[in-house]
Amino acid sequence: MNFVHSTPGTDSHPVAVTRVSETQWHAVEDDLTVGRGVAARRPDGRLFVSIDAWHGAVFDRIADAMLADLPTPLYTVVDEADHDSMSAWERAGFATARREWGYVVPTDPQITGLGSVRPPSGVTILPAGEAEEGPLRALDRLIRDEVEATAGWQTMPAEVLPRPAGTTVLDPSKYAVARHVDAYVGLVRVAPLTRQPRIGLIAVRSDRHRRGIARALLTHALGSLHRSGTASAWAEVDESNAAATALFESIGARRTAGTLELVRH
Repeated sequence: MNFVHSTPGTDSHPVAVTRVSETQWHAVEDDLTVGRGVAARRPDGRLFVSIDAWHGAVFDRIADAMLADLPTPLYTVVDEADHDSMSAWERAGFATARREWGYVVPTDPQITGLGSVRPPSGVTILPAGEAEEGPLRALDRLIRDEVEATAGWQTMPAEVLPRPAGTTVLDPSKYAVARHVDAYVGLVRVAPLTRQPRIGLIAVRSDRHRRGIARALLTHALGSLHRSGTASAWAEVDESNAAATALFESIGARRTAGTLELVRH
């Protein structure tokens, strides 16, 4: 596949933007690659784009080529502190759809105040790797369906990983589960990244909300990290999720970053 969009260059040389595959575009000026564009469809079906270019003018030309070739809506993600990138995407017709806060979360119970927290009556926390895979996958699907029917799964910060169609739990060993009697009612996923573990998801069945289950799951996850010698973890929270924001801020988590999800319809 080689669709070429030729435009005037940044100086005296023309820039040729070529679609080199279904998902990639290259900008070439005087035989030198000066920018790249990539499109990727996420597991929730949305199409995200990214552009890496040396100059703002080249960014604009790659964006024009991608917009001409791709269906809308299109999405992208930028650091809200990166004003140059934000301006570039706005020139391409993108607007803010939502904001996601990034938190550094302490693990020490002396800091979080979670040392005395216990699961609600009748609830047991199964450590990561001990949950039965079938019921875990069923709980994950139920929670996803509940979120999709309300706020929409796109508002849930989550690891975006390649996965087989229809598969949402890639590695059951990353999940700790809250069990009430014989039913799984909540889960927490922690990705053991080298630099800083990431709390990818905390979720509880809607009929078990406001019972302290999420706090118990977070207590378990942070306690496990603390005992392993990890001082802090990373988590993202959608700006509109007041309950999650309150939970993290109540344990001393520090908001250190903001990410904007942009959309072009």
